[in-house]
Amino acid sequence: MAYVNAYQPPPPAKPAYGLHGPVPYDINVAFPLDFAQLETPRLKLVPFIPSIHAAKYHAAIPDPVHFYRYYPFPGMEDPESYLLFMDAFVRQNPYSVLFAIIDKTTPDPDYPEWGGKLAGTIALLNYSPTNLSVEIGVLCVLPTFQRTHVATHAVGTLIKYCFTMPSASQSESGLGLRRAHWYAHPDNEPSLRLAARMGLEREGTLRWAWVLPTGKAFGKTPRKTDLLAGPGRDTAIMAMSWEDWENGAREIIMTQMARIE
Repeated sequence: MAYVNAYQPPPPAKPAYGLHGPVPYDINVAFPLDFAQLETPRLKLVPFIPSIHAAKYHAAIPDPVHFYRYYPFPGMEDPESYLLFMDAFVRQNPYSVLFAIIDKTTPDPDYPEWGGKLAGTIALLNYSPTNLSVEIGVLCVLPTFQRTHVATHAVGTLIKYCFTMPSASQSESGLGLRRAHWYAHPDNEPSLRLAARMGLEREGTLRWAWVLPTGKAFGKTPRKTDLLAGPGRDTAIMAMSWEDWENGAREIIMTQMARIE
């Protein structure tokens, strides 16, 4: 039987705009976002807009190699590569969105209109309207705000939004999801402890889930005859279901957020 294989790899996609994205900036999100629900008395989540937030964000990271040491993606340490990656990985995916975390307890005299100081990022990734699930990721708390209320409030606010049922008449409304999950490097103990403290349960480990960039630390050595040179990485899976949320996890999160007041 005769056949052909005419596949040709597509050329690399080049966005028709600069590093700061399209103008006006299009967050390109295909699921409901109610920013009134993404705010506490101490913190709020807003769209990460590169032209507004990127310079402050990168300037607050004195050691990018250490800051991104557990991330599997290449080039995040370089501000330009970071912005290109986040545009391709997050903004161009209508089921993902990157938030800037604004700490309302710390004013920023340079940007009083922000209502606080930029404290980091967090994202919803690969939202599935078919399976009612989403990943919580890209949690990057800037060094000045680590070991404060920021991580607890950012994660708690987003999880609450994920599991609260949609409502047009009640003060609390959300996405009404069945599942939210969290991926972490198995050696990233602070990330795993935070997820556990917020009520997520360890579901297992995806072994050899990533091929890391060559030279990346915290990787596993591949076989000598491997097709790629980069080390490997396992991924720990933490998750919460709607059953967890309704059977105690909501109270866990509210308690954690109250303790960090």
